[in-house]
Amino acid sequence: MTSSYRINYQLRAHKRDPLIEFIKGLLLAPFVLHAKPRKPVLNSHVVPGQLKADQNPTASSTSNTKISGSRHGHGSGSSGSNGGSDDEKNDYQEEEKPMVDANLQRYLEIMKSVEDMIEEHRRKARKGVPEHSRLHRIVPSVASFFTPLPLADAFLNANAKHSIAARRFVPPSFNDIRRILNTAQVMAIAPTISLITFDGDMTLYDDGTSFTDNSPLIPLLITLMRAGLRVAIVTAAGYPGDASKYEERLTGLLRGFQTYNLSEKLLSLFFVLGGECNYLFRCGWKKSETTGESVVGLTYIQPEAYQPADMLAWEHDDIQELLDVAEENLNRSVTAMNLQAAVLRKSRAVGIVPTTTAKIAREQLDECVLSTQQRLLEYQQMSGPSKVAIPFCVFNGGNDVFVDIGNKLIGVQVLQNYLGAAPDATIHVGDQFLSTGNDFATRSSCCTLWIVNPEETENVLKELTPLLTFPADNE
Repeated sequence: MTSSYRINYQLRAHKRDPLIEFIKGLLLAPFVLHAKPRKPVLNSHVVPGQLKADQNPTASSTSNTKISGSRHGHGSGSSGSNGGSDDEKNDYQEEEKPMVDANLQRYLEIMKSVEDMIEEHRRKARKGVPEHSRLHRIVPSVASFFTPLPLADAFLNANAKHSIAARRFVPPSFNDIRRILNTAQVMAIAPTISLITFDGDMTLYDDGTSFTDNSPLIPLLITLMRAGLRVAIVTAAGYPGDASKYEERLTGLLRGFQTYNLSEKLLSLFFVLGGECNYLFRCGWKKSETTGESVVGLTYIQPEAYQPADMLAWEHDDIQELLDVAEENLNRSVTAMNLQAAVLRKSRAVGIVPTTTAKIAREQLDECVLSTQQRLLEYQQMSGPSKVAIPFCVFNGGNDVFVDIGNKLIGVQVLQNYLGAAPDATIHVGDQFLSTGNDFATRSSCCTLWIVNPEETENVLKELTPLLTFPADNE
């Protein structure tokens, strides 16, 4: 029993979000108790012209019973063969709208209660004792909340789109709640937002591809910039100081900026931060190295201009030693699981990438992540307090695994300090918010939106942009 529990915990804990699971469990109770599936009542012998059941259920039921009884030779008091007793019919011939309204009210009461728990958690956090909140006692791993979350209003929005309260067979799901949290966060941060950051793969474009010219995200990103927001892509892709590599991945977007003929002032609001937190670029007009014409591109910003002193103090030898340990463990994992993958070493990263077109199983990727995390933590513990512990990030990229120096928590904090954005005015959009993903860490420094593909990114931006305030000199 204990061994089984421990095994299941090891396999599943890193694949779940405790807060979403908590809300999901709360919503499951009214679904089970009240959202009863309708049982069909067989009224196959209804005479044409009879009063419809939805206009007068009781009369219809009585009439049908008499007709059935007379045709099959039963008395009028008998239940007959047309679908059961009067009590059963009354149970399942209830009107649809009252049932839906009652379910909606129960769900809203639960979401309002969670709202209140989040607000109490925020009050305790401001006093420096978040662990004293009721929410923390129930969900010990709960992250920080930088804004209130209007969950009841967000539920109404989701219900209008997905008919959650009307569903009798499918309860509120993980994805329902994830989208509700996204909508609530958009509603809360819209009046104050000044910085929005995005993951790259599976957030702005499909995994392993590039930004295309016809992406529907291009006008939405431009709208954000016209509203005065700083927009940044924070990506694990690391090309030290090489703007051309990032320009290649973002060709469609940069060409879109050029097509819209954005001013230098607007372009200066767009940034790319690569290698999690290591390489920063600013957008602007510049001369093409091949044609000499003016094009929209990226310009590298020297680390001394934006990195804090503790980042600049990371020693090259310490970084390489950490990556050596990670590379050794990744090689061991590739051999032990017979993976069709090769180890790729960069100046501030090391990872495994597939050597064939076949996808590596998620469980194998997670095994690489979790074992490498454990090995690096052991290495840092054995190194002793005299050695600076270099921050690192190990993550499952969907079909690869990488160990990066630094992480997106540091990346978002670097941008906040450089651009003067507070945590409650910053939001990060990404798809890797499970504990084996590299967006997970940003929850400690800003608000977040958990999406699963570029289409969902488009949807949340369509929710956000109408709520923004545009400056008077908007271009």
